[in-house]
Amino acid sequence: MRMLFMGTPDFAVYSLRCLVEAGHEIVGVVTQPDRPKGRGKQLACSPVKEFALEHGLSVYQPEKIRLEEAYEPLLSLNADLLVTAAFGQLIPGRLLDAPRLGSVNVHASLLPRWRGGAPIHRAILSGDAESGVTIMRMVSKLDAGNLLTTVKTRIEDEDTYGSLHDRLAVLGAELLCDTLPGLERGELQEVVQDESQVTYAGNLTKEDERLDWNRTAKELHNQVRGLNPRPGAFTTFRGEVLKIWQSRLVQHRPGASSEPGRFAQSGDRLLVATSDGQLEITELQPAGKKRMPASDFLRGLRPETEHEWVFGERQAD
Repeated sequence: MRMLFMGTPDFAVYSLRCLVEAGHEIVGVVTQPDRPKGRGKQLACSPVKEFALEHGLSVYQPEKIRLEEAYEPLLSLNADLLVTAAFGQLIPGRLLDAPRLGSVNVHASLLPRWRGGAPIHRAILSGDAESGVTIMRMVSKLDAGNLLTTVKTRIEDEDTYGSLHDRLAVLGAELLCDTLPGLERGELQEVVQDESQVTYAGNLTKEDERLDWNRTAKELHNQVRGLNPRPGAFTTFRGEVLKIWQSRLVQHRPGASSEPGRFAQSGDRLLVATSDGQLEITELQPAGKKRMPASDFLRGLRPETEHEWVFGERQAD
């Protein structure tokens, strides 16, 4: 088929690669404009653009795809199908309806749960037992189109955002390419989403990243792994931001502090009090330093300052 592809991050590259390797004709690739990146704020292209250029594909980078002058050139490409995956902008109905077979989206959740821009993060943050990918019809309303096919995967206790993201990217690409033959032949049974089951995966805010030690150990552990490797959970210590990258659920030690946020050393382990017990921190990153094991962090603390061993001061805001 002749396909127009729209996507931006690494997640979308997997689907685009699958389409290319399956022999479909990619008549154009639409991705976000180059953005400043890194300490030097140099303009950098998206992962999808990098892949497209490496494979000699035509690239379009409209600032606002909803403007007629931005999407008009795409209509003349006469695509059979529009495929989107984590593009990052709402697409106008005229463009969605233009291809002969319409438009489909590769969405990283089991719709109607987690419509929106951060479904993988939200699934782990909320302690979901499973996630997956849905291939859905595109409509003008956010992630509200009919469901075509789905694939599920269990969220393991050790999964992070990074590991689940990579697994879903692979599953989504495979599901997309497996779905296309039935779509082209008109054999797929479309399922209308149950609006009563809808939840929204809003984009992350700074408060989503802040660890509140008054929450339960399980909730905090989900927060740490759900934000690893990006953007990362954080607390504060002695007035500076402290990133928390990995944690582990542990049994509560008798006699341990019950003051949320107060931490203690047990051998080379760092244990923090929460609302219902303790959470072990295994990897963290002080401001201006590299990621390190918690044991290295503890070795840098002087015994005489133990009364100050509390996470969560807010003066760093």
